Amino acid sequence: MSDLINQPKPSIWNSGWVNALGRFGALLLVFSFFAIAVEDGKFYTPRNLENIARQSAVYAAASLGMTLVIITAGIDLSVGSMIALTVVGTAWVLDMRTEAEAYLLESYPIMLPVLAVIGGVALATLAGMANGLMVVGLRITPFIVTLGTMGLFRGLAKGISDEKDIYPPESWVSSLMDPTITNKENSWMLLPPGIWILLIASIGAAILLRYTRFGRHVYAIGSNEETARLCGVPVARTKIIVYMIAGFFSGLAGLMLYSYQGDIGQPTSAISYELFVIAAVVIGGASLMGGEGTILGSLVGATMIGVLYMGGQQMGWPKWVQEMVIGGIIIGAVALDQLRHRGKG
Repeated sequence: MSDLINQPKPSIWNSGWVNALGRFGALLLVFSFFAIAVEDGKFYTPRNLENIARQSAVYAAASLGMTLVIITAGIDLSVGSMIALTVVGTAWVLDMRTEAEAYLLESYPIMLPVLAVIGGVALATLAGMANGLMVVGLRITPFIVTLGTMGLFRGLAKGISDEKDIYPPESWVSSLMDPTITNKENSWMLLPPGIWILLIASIGAAILLRYTRFGRHVYAIGSNEETARLCGVPVARTKIIVYMIAGFFSGLAGLMLYSYQGDIGQPTSAISYELFVIAAVVIGGASLMGGEGTILGSLVGATMIGVLYMGGQQMGWPKWVQEMVIGGIIIGAVALDQLRHRGKG
């Protein structure tokens, strides 16, 4: 009993709401810097704010699945390649030059794009399942498995496209990330359709993680995998599902990127996006040691990455400077996480 009495009380600085406020405060600080630094107030115009939201949505969609992976103390370096696989797969289906395709597109203009969306997302989901099966079945660390599949999936995307860009005909998939501020026909939507889809997906992911048995299993595995196994948690099955979910959300991000970059199936799409997505999740408060992370935090982190990317462009920063800044932020976020855990100890 005396041990329980003498245990240190948890610090208010480690509470969830203080951490959440800290993430929002950091985002506000970064936004304020660019708002002041970019000339003539161009950074906070409605059009530029919409562009930031559209760019951030791609990172945010992929970060939903990455959040679950990192909470289980895993990592997925193949995210960018799965996004590219979706972009190419979607474009390939839309670009089928056959009589049947022409008939479908003419008679049922919605059907072929639906098949393209299903096919593109299914490719990424199967790729995520392959990651999970190899992590569990081969008992190889996720870092090594996804480092290998990063090249494997990228090569598959190049093989499908014959190492060329694919230019399919325009369809409703193209309008997922169309601006609404500069387009009077879509102004009633307030936000691009893709962002509304992201918000719905985020709510679903948050409910799954916070209010279901599966979500509790995800946190339990990340906190202590062996203890979770002894308590009856189906560790192997949960991990496979987590990587499948990561693949699914990478597919969703791929659809957004396909629309954002203008109906082009580029096998070189999303290079280095795994860096941005991991950064978003870590900045959002997830611990690379596992057991911690929230969907809201990852969305805040993805928005910060979008603000940094757009602000750096408008200030004329070279791409290598932007990548160095994001890399430094990852190191800083992990260092702060380590200090926070030492404080808890």
